Amino acid sequence: MLPRYRPAALAARRLLRDNQRISELGRAGDISAARRVFDAMPQRDVVSWNALLTALWRGGRGHLPAARRLFDAMPDRNVISWNSIIAGCLAHGDLAAASAYFARAPTRSVATWNAMLAGLVRLGRVEDADRLFGEMPSRNVVSYTTMVDGLARCGQVERARDVFDSMPERNLVSWAAMISGYVENSMFAEARELFEAMPEKNVVACTAMITGYCKEGDVESAKRLFDGIHVKDVISWNAMITGYVHNGYGEEAMRLHVVMHKEGVKPDHATIIAVLTASSALALLRQGKSTHAIAIKTLLESSTSFSNALMTMYSRCGSLGESELVFVNLKSQDIVSWNTIIAAYAQHGKYQKVIALFHEMEMHGLTPDDITFLSVLSACGHVGMVDVSLKLFDLMSSKYTISPRAEHYACIVDILCRAGQLEKACNYIKDMPLEAEKNVWGALLAACQTHGYVQLGELAAKMLVKSDSESSGPYVMLSNIYAAAGMWGQVNQIRGQMKERGVKKQPGYSWTEIANEVHMFVGGDASHPEMRKIVSELRKINFHMKMVTSETQIMAELV
Repeated sequence: MLPRYRPAALAARRLLRDNQRISELGRAGDISAARRVFDAMPQRDVVSWNALLTALWRGGRGHLPAARRLFDAMPDRNVISWNSIIAGCLAHGDLAAASAYFARAPTRSVATWNAMLAGLVRLGRVEDADRLFGEMPSRNVVSYTTMVDGLARCGQVERARDVFDSMPERNLVSWAAMISGYVENSMFAEARELFEAMPEKNVVACTAMITGYCKEGDVESAKRLFDGIHVKDVISWNAMITGYVHNGYGEEAMRLHVVMHKEGVKPDHATIIAVLTASSALALLRQGKSTHAIAIKTLLESSTSFSNALMTMYSRCGSLGESELVFVNLKSQDIVSWNTIIAAYAQHGKYQKVIALFHEMEMHGLTPDDITFLSVLSACGHVGMVDVSLKLFDLMSSKYTISPRAEHYACIVDILCRAGQLEKACNYIKDMPLEAEKNVWGALLAACQTHGYVQLGELAAKMLVKSDSESSGPYVMLSNIYAAAGMWGQVNQIRGQMKERGVKKQPGYSWTEIANEVHMFVGGDASHPEMRKIVSELRKINFHMKMVTSETQIMAELV
């Protein structure tokens, strides 16, 4: 026999069910359905109103005005109502409205203060947050952790540590926030010391340390720590994959992504971008296309940042048309999108297209930045447009108020060197407001080798050795300059210096992808299993090239 409920009990059960349904629909983003449930309710309490209020502002900025109207229409409000509308306004950047509600709130719990505190931190108003933190009548671990995180994010690490040390109690999130703060501010020694003192290590702190190790270039330690995490989340997988990519271990990143897939971890936006970056670095077009397909299936392809990474991948794999197709289909093209497509065409030497995109970008109301100019200057360099390059370089500061960085000077020096204007290039180096980097002197040294400038070559090599004494490049190039000039005594001297300093010439290497397999070739190494076939094909190609050259010369003579 079914139990019989009194009408009051039935009404209470329905009220509870409807309130839960509104919350569920709100979390799922179905605001219309949540509103229909609310409107159809024969009886509502303050929980019903709060549930719909939260669902509305969580549905996006467009629903915030409706949330505010609902709040004003509420017959009764409690502290949760006030906390919700304050959090909603702050979530959508409306600090003035949030502050007004905070001031009007009849009672404030510690959660009310925390909502305001977290909002100020998220909006970058850390000084205001610090002032509010000082005014709080009571604080809990959330209050302290919010301030530690906010202060560290804006670079006030010492102040963050003071707050951390003053905490009456700490949880795992507090420790992780301080460790992450050290890592993000390049204070890895302090991060490691605090991590070792942490009583219980959680996945968040371990992930922060993985990022720190990778930033330091210590990928092995990062991997050991990663392997020691018993329950890995997608963020820890992303940290390790990204760490491999940024340290030039693209193949390891790809292998780890396969393992991640086998273990059933669903990739997110950051995973997809990291894998695309690895595909770009290794020029693995097939893998890049596969990642693109995964993004479409998981509805991540509409992201602007993903599309930007996709354009870079296609460009580096030689599929410039695919890059342009991604760019054209972008719903929202930001400055990064324009820079990415301009860089793609610049890398392929498409000067006219780069200049056209540069002007088109301005017509769309976007102002070129320093990265835009770097790509445009690079395109000019590919086709030897010296005068245009110098004019653009001058426009950076005169029209666009952009201070040229070392990379821009390096580009101009490279362009001038390619054109044989070495003295002018040297003058630009002397006029640099900052110390010239390796790529600047490298461009000058390479030009000196091409044009046989001994004295300038000696200067450039000296500066390169000063910045990186272990690299063999400067020694070899200067030795070649001396050899071309018949200065064999200096050639022997350079070889003696290399031997004395333990500098060894690094062999060159290249790779190619065939049938989804990467084949790597190292200078002087003939161990590839297909080497005989490769050499045979190279000889055939060489023969055909000679035949074409001979035919061209004969035709020229006949003309």
